[in-house]
Amino acid sequence: MIHLLYSNTDMIRVLGIIAAFVLTCITIYAGKDKLPTDRGKEFAHDGQAAKGKPQGAGLFFVLVFILCSFLFGELSVENSLYLLIVGMCMVTGFLDDAATLPWGRVKKGLLDLGLAIAVAANYIYYNETVVTIRLINMSFDIPAIVMGILIVAIVWCSINVTNCADGVDGLSATLSIITLATLYEIYKLNLMDNGYFIVLFIVCLIAYLWFNATPSILMMGDAGSRAMGMVIAIAAIRSGSVFAYFVVALVLILDGGLGLLKVSLIKAFKIHIMKNIRTPLHDQVRKNMGWSNTQCVYRFAIIQLIINIIYIYLINM
Repeated sequence: MIHLLYSNTDMIRVLGIIAAFVLTCITIYAGKDKLPTDRGKEFAHDGQAAKGKPQGAGLFFVLVFILCSFLFGELSVENSLYLLIVGMCMVTGFLDDAATLPWGRVKKGLLDLGLAIAVAANYIYYNETVVTIRLINMSFDIPAIVMGILIVAIVWCSINVTNCADGVDGLSATLSIITLATLYEIYKLNLMDNGYFIVLFIVCLIAYLWFNATPSILMMGDAGSRAMGMVIAIAAIRSGSVFAYFVVALVLILDGGLGLLKVSLIKAFKIHIMKNIRTPLHDQVRKNMGWSNTQCVYRFAIIQLIINIIYIYLINM
């Protein structure tokens, strides 16, 4: 919006980055006492330690992200619709955070499906259904229906694994920053100009980490983790290298996804796997391997950084 008034794009974008950080800090600090409080997680390691802490801080950093995107970004109709979808994802998560009883899996699953379909429809309407596999430098067209199913699957996966990985102070936000920063690099390699919105979201997450680093004083809740997963999915889909998601977000996928796989196999087929492994994996390394919360965050982040550095190096060869 501000681009309509001033022509210095670089300066406007720098101001947007500063505004995103400052506004996130201000809104979280001013509004933290008005947030719902955590109910505690009965079966999670140290689950009761979070009981009573403000949760749902994702409300603030997602709203700031959307505001700064509108004010300082150059928005197309497609991008505006993505921001609307991210906002809806945040709202559904916040309503769950604030509910007296947590929403059931079916209700949240149907909401996720609806939002994922909206992302797929928006992308297919405005873009060609071309997929690039950067590691082998190959691009190919796929039918729109196949592309739609792929997008729905990735959005659903990203929302849920990111949500499940949100169990240690600073972990999911740190891993998401690494994933989004890598996707931004892919945007630059592909000479794409939509990466500014990724930068704004990263800055909002950094501001949130000011309050969430161990020992945290609040948590993002589903309002943050679900929206964060949505932003990662949209960034991966729009990069043109949609399968890169499974590399650049691998630790998030394994941490949150193995638990989903374990529970799904038990409920659907009575198949029991990983009986001696706690899920999410951050509970395994803390409870069974004796890692501290800080060690968990740093070591998971280091693993993802090494993977992503290798990936970026290989696609630049």
